[in-house]
Amino acid sequence: MKFEIFTLLPEVFPAYLSASILAKAIETERIAVDLHNIRDWATDKHHITDEPPFGGGGGMVMKAGPVFDAVEAVLGTPPGCPVILMTPQGRVFNQQIAAELARYPRIALICGRYEGFDERIREHLATDEISIGDFVLTGGELPALALIDAVSRNIPGVLGDPAGAYDDSHAQTLLEYPHYTRPAVYREWAVPEVLLSGNHAKIAAWRRQESLKRTRAKRPDLLARAELSAADRKFLAGLEAEDSERSSDN
Repeated sequence: MKFEIFTLLPEVFPAYLSASILAKAIETERIAVDLHNIRDWATDKHHITDEPPFGGGGGMVMKAGPVFDAVEAVLGTPPGCPVILMTPQGRVFNQQIAAELARYPRIALICGRYEGFDERIREHLATDEISIGDFVLTGGELPALALIDAVSRNIPGVLGDPAGAYDDSHAQTLLEYPHYTRPAVYREWAVPEVLLSGNHAKIAAWRRQESLKRTRAKRPDLLARAELSAADRKFLAGLEAEDSERSSDN
């Protein structure tokens, strides 16, 4: 998969992309990341990419011209792939969107700066808008890196474990179960015996129940969207009954 990144700060990206899993994914050509400096398409002497907004108000607005020219020069007219604005006004990014985007061979990300984009970029160039949460950053570069990372994990061959992304928190709506490694006992805290049993069916059942328990405790809103089996519902009902019993005892 190829990521086309349009930004005013291309120097932000190399350090993160040259480390760990993403570096290996680039080296093995599972993914490619091309950085395009929007300022290179500004036609004036000072390479200006922002102007004050019409109608007044604080902040500066990214000009339409350099952004359109950059995207169309790289991707063609019309662009042959999703063109995504990284903006707090977009749909909130999640694991399902990451998996959805991983199916494309190429996507483009436009990183905002200043007060935002000229609205004509949103209306006539972008095909999607994505936010990484209900907060505001100084630019779209960090959100773009987060998206690249999350999407890449869903591309076959990027992770060492082919099923790794499938088990991640949110991949199946639920939060992931607890993990343990050596030593089996640390400061008198022991690993749950089931994980040392070698019984894979029991381990899988334990992990599923722990995932349900953790999701119920930390993100109960996710349970409404999760695909739950009859066994899952029975287990959750048992937790509810235990809570009710403790409440009545108090």
